[in-house]
Amino acid sequence: MLRVNAIHPVCGSVPAAHSANADDPTFAQTERCGDSAAMTALIALVAGARPNFMKIAPIARALDQARERFSYQIVHTGQHYDDDMNAVFLRELGIPEPSVFLHGGGGSHAQQTARIMIGFEEYCEAARPNMVMVVGDVNSTLACAVVAKKLNLSVAHVEAGLRSRDRTMPEEINRLVTDAISDWFFVTEPEGVSNLLSEGHQPERIRHVGHVMVDNLLFQKGKLEAGDGAGMATAALKASLRRYGVVTLHRPSNVDDRETFARILSALKCLASELPLVFPLHPRTRKQMEMFELDPGPNIHMLPPLSYMEFLNLWMNAVMVLTDSGGIQEETTALGVPCLTLRENTERPITLAEGTNVLVGTDPSRIGAEARRILDGGRRPGRCPALWDGHAAERIVAVLRDVVS
Repeated sequence: MLRVNAIHPVCGSVPAAHSANADDPTFAQTERCGDSAAMTALIALVAGARPNFMKIAPIARALDQARERFSYQIVHTGQHYDDDMNAVFLRELGIPEPSVFLHGGGGSHAQQTARIMIGFEEYCEAARPNMVMVVGDVNSTLACAVVAKKLNLSVAHVEAGLRSRDRTMPEEINRLVTDAISDWFFVTEPEGVSNLLSEGHQPERIRHVGHVMVDNLLFQKGKLEAGDGAGMATAALKASLRRYGVVTLHRPSNVDDRETFARILSALKCLASELPLVFPLHPRTRKQMEMFELDPGPNIHMLPPLSYMEFLNLWMNAVMVLTDSGGIQEETTALGVPCLTLRENTERPITLAEGTNVLVGTDPSRIGAEARRILDGGRRPGRCPALWDGHAAERIVAVLRDVVS
């Protein structure tokens, strides 16, 4: 069963949330509001994990500026869900509450993907969107793309063409499958275009538009700089530390293996003797740390998960960021913050070629050597890649005007 919040972004009606199925006429009309809606094309914006919401937020804002042509529904698959954090995220991102919630979270990859597919099929058969837009590389991305194509709906993939060449990563499988069946490809960097062309996709369906994640980053940074009250929870910690690094870890390859996790923590302990580190703990990371009985040691300030604005307020002024996150590699590049990626590969090569990112793997000596270089002032110069200018979503909507009927 789905939970549907019938929120119409054009006419503004907000009926009470209700459960629905494909035979429920109320559900089938959640985006249809008078004659004006009949003249607009309905775009289904799919989000499953928190980074997805950061990517769809600029697209939603751009679609709001094209209301004469488009309406949209935000479909929350429920892949990641936390009541408190979700409310904070939506408020900070300035987007409406999702119209549809699919309850897809929990379980194995197969179980989660199956639940999302069942729920999304029910949604698509009732709403019949003109286009399904998926973002990123999570299970929701793959699941909803497959369902849409089997129903002969048009699919657009935002952040298409990225490749790590590592098929042990679940995200790599999601990227490959999603791109294999998508109709339109919105690409963040030139190598993504090259990857898609080499896989046989038609050039006219591939558009290098820039990066919606950077759109959102610059939007939120502007709000912070305007002093709207966000970032207050981390302000006191920043003031007390003055110079600090920021750490994020969540990938199974790093935190699910005790030996690997211990190696990384040993490198962090060594660095923390010279530079205090702030470590917001992903729930998975905290669980594994406790299970393995690993102690991060002194001078590492462990925090609960932070809202987007609190985390941005923290890392944007850091001496360096150490991470295994793909999105943070890009965001640090966009703002010129040194980044050490605790992985052996990256699907974001432009952050290495042009940005501030360095791959260091999980070997403590490599991590330590690159961290020392930054501390000694030898950070590599970086520049913001082309089209990472805050207008990617506008370019996407300009394409939609030409291709969505």
